[in-house]
Amino acid sequence: MTPTARLLLDQGLPRSAAERLRAAGVDATHVAELGMWAALDEEILERARQSGQVVVTLDADFHALLAVAGASAPSVLRLRVERLNGDACAKLILDVLAGCGAELVAGAAATADLTRVRLRRLPLTDHGS
Repeated sequence: MTPTARLLLDQGLPRSAAERLRAAGVDATHVAELGMWAALDEEILERARQSGQVVVTLDADFHALLAVAGASAPSVLRLRVERLNGDACAKLILDVLAGCGAELVAGAAATADLTRVRLRRLPLTDHGS
């Protein structure tokens, strides 16, 4: 049996998306539910790393922070679709998990929009240097 991804949703995503994901059987928490609504990106990454969660965000900075640190965890899923309501956001995340959940559990940086997902295994490295 493949382990399932546990999710930590960042501030820019609707809180209701975490509720919809939980209703679908996914372990999902919104940072606001943890009192982390004003947390720095680094604090969110550290929380996710310590608790074995995948960060789900709209913010490209998370991938850059992983690359600079050479980190192998946590995984980050960046959504490139803004202004999604909770239902649409949860559906997109569920679609990504259906196709790439195992990779996110193993350690990956993913970027998803409504039509495709790009995935890179962690740690992110510059193969040109």
